[in-house]
Amino acid sequence: MHAALPTLVAGLWVLWGAFWLISAWGTKPVLRGEGRLASLLHIGPAALAAWLLIGPVPAWLDGRFLPPGSWFAWLGLPLLVGGLGWTVWARRWLGREWSGRVTLKQDHVLIQGGPYRFTRHPIYSGILAGFAGTVLALGVWRGLAALVLLAGAFLRKIVAEERLLATRFPDQYARYRAAVPKLLAWPRRRRHPG
Repeated sequence: MHAALPTLVAGLWVLWGAFWLISAWGTKPVLRGEGRLASLLHIGPAALAAWLLIGPVPAWLDGRFLPPGSWFAWLGLPLLVGGLGWTVWARRWLGREWSGRVTLKQDHVLIQGGPYRFTRHPIYSGILAGFAGTVLALGVWRGLAALVLLAGAFLRKIVAEERLLATRFPDQYARYRAAVPKLLAWPRRRRHPG
């Protein structure tokens, strides 16, 4: 089964990618969004991260940092499945509000249900968990480099998204931001007024 793990990991990502492409149809028209250059600042590193996982790389990046067949590999698989499942749940909750770029949609609604009750950016959390699971399953340096690049791209994109949402929903987003963590659904102590 250890030899089949990379094929299984790749197959999960292909299925997820097919769902992602199909579900992108029928979203609301864009009212306002970031420019192409700003988009490249997160799309470029994210694309490079994906390339690091699937494309040809220098031999030193293909070296292992985990032994093949270790228990880490089997820990990675449920992390990958759970992360991708989390993104699918979040994507379905977003429905027609979803966009691959930082945008405000026509008649934009602030989604706060489903996984958005636990984290403000469940899609990014899930993809990062999926990448982390992939890194553990494959155990190669290219995966760690990809994870770092992707985390940087998402953090940059989060700043832009939150700035745009705070402009569109100033009071509502401020309350949401105070109540719900950014990426990880950690239990938080409730703040008492006064």
